[in-house]
Amino acid sequence: MEQALARSAFMVATGLTLEEVSASRVTGTLELGPDQHTPWGIVHGGVYAAVIETAASSGASAAVEDRGMIAVGLTNTTQFLRSAVAGTATVEAVAVHQGGTQQLWRAEVRDDRGRLLATGELRLQNMELRPAG
Repeated sequence: MEQALARSAFMVATGLTLEEVSASRVTGTLELGPDQHTPWGIVHGGVYAAVIETAASSGASAAVEDRGMIAVGLTNTTQFLRSAVAGTATVEAVAVHQGGTQQLWRAEVRDDRGRLLATGELRLQNMELRPAG
């Protein structure tokens, strides 16, 4: 799982660093700034959707890793509640349901003052990990 959680170029672009990854909870920080802005100077909502999906799928995959599986997102419903321009935000994702074939996770993204920026739910499918190629 360590290699799978390495910071890809995509994760670097979102500004996300995962700090805690367990089978039932994931936390991380998100550095927000001009690199994630829309043409109107605020953080793009897609950043929040991507961060919610990354956090939830990381925890969901940790939950099934011992079975030689990963979890992939099927549905990502993200609600954007407050705009931001810059700062350090936090993300927390928690498992709601973990079944044999599917999981449901909820996540929140908060700014450095604790205000809710976005919230989301991610439904995931547990699937066999196949070698690359």
